[in-house]
Amino acid sequence: MKVVQRKKNKKIIIPILLIIVCFSALLFLNTYSREQKNLNNYKTTRLESTNYSENVEKVEEKSQSLADVIENVTKSVVGISKLKNTGNSILSKSNESQLGLGTGVIVSSKGYILSNQHLTGEKYSKCYVTLEDGRNFDGTVVWSDVDLDLSIVKISAKDLPAVTLADSNSIRVGESVYAIGNPIGFEFRRTVTSGIISAKNRTIKLEEGENLSYMTDLIQTDATINPGNSGGPLIYANGEVIGINTVKITTAEGIGFAVPINVVKQVIKSFDETDKFEEPTIGIFAYDKEVIPYLTSIDPNFNKGIYVASIIQNGPASNTDLKVGDIITAFDGLEINTMNELREYIYTKKPNDEIQIKYTRGKINREITLKLGRK
Repeated sequence: MKVVQRKKNKKIIIPILLIIVCFSALLFLNTYSREQKNLNNYKTTRLESTNYSENVEKVEEKSQSLADVIENVTKSVVGISKLKNTGNSILSKSNESQLGLGTGVIVSSKGYILSNQHLTGEKYSKCYVTLEDGRNFDGTVVWSDVDLDLSIVKISAKDLPAVTLADSNSIRVGESVYAIGNPIGFEFRRTVTSGIISAKNRTIKLEEGENLSYMTDLIQTDATINPGNSGGPLIYANGEVIGINTVKITTAEGIGFAVPINVVKQVIKSFDETDKFEEPTIGIFAYDKEVIPYLTSIDPNFNKGIYVASIIQNGPASNTDLKVGDIITAFDGLEINTMNELREYIYTKKPNDEIQIKYTRGKINREITLKLGRK
């Protein structure tokens, strides 16, 4: 009986299993068919589609070309001379050599122009300025620094096209730059030359007659800089000014130098906002380590900081423990290694502000509080 019962059970189970298998197969085919239909309904777009190309073209149309950028900057480049021409403009065809024509750049719409001190003269000196549109103005030097070879001239004009200033601390060797200036005279005014940043933080020795001086922390470029380019801007391809052209090596080709713009930014900002700049001073002469190799009388045995070469009599530092030969390493906790870094920081202060100075004497670290004077 048990054998017969098992045979009957098998006859019932087998058809049931077949029915389940068939039902599952039908369900799978139906689902797969729907998925295929859904897959056939989705939309595809190539990455290099027409819309993408149109967007790229629109962006390119909105962006300025290099020629457009330079053309805009040249509107801010001016001619500067110490002698006044009898014609309508100092950029005239007569007496260019007698005029001592140089270059400046508008840094404020309120009539402030940045140039070289050796071109414009010292503070309160008079010079003559011709704008790109031909207008001629008498200018007054309102600030100058012989060590930086920079000056700021004020003219009685408003709504002038001012340049944008870059961050010269972030420049990199190999970046493309362009120099704009007025070399030689009228025929070559607003000449543009191109090159790269060849080096940074350069120090050069200047011998002028019996005077010997050093310029430090300069930007070196192979963009052609000629007489008359003095005071003109060195710019990036986006038109931002990174430096002011100042000097070239006459015994070699393609070695020119510009003063980094950051060192004078705070001065420009003060004149633009308040029409004045009260220059603070520590009352010392100092050198950074890049200058020390030129000075055989000074022991170059320091890796960072600036060397105190002399202390001005009756100046702010003369009333402190600071001495010649000390190495200043920080102001208010900010590490200082170059003279430009020192100036950038001090120019953010005002006379009578107090600052903390860290310095070393031999192997001993010291710290003093100093009240800034007025230069």
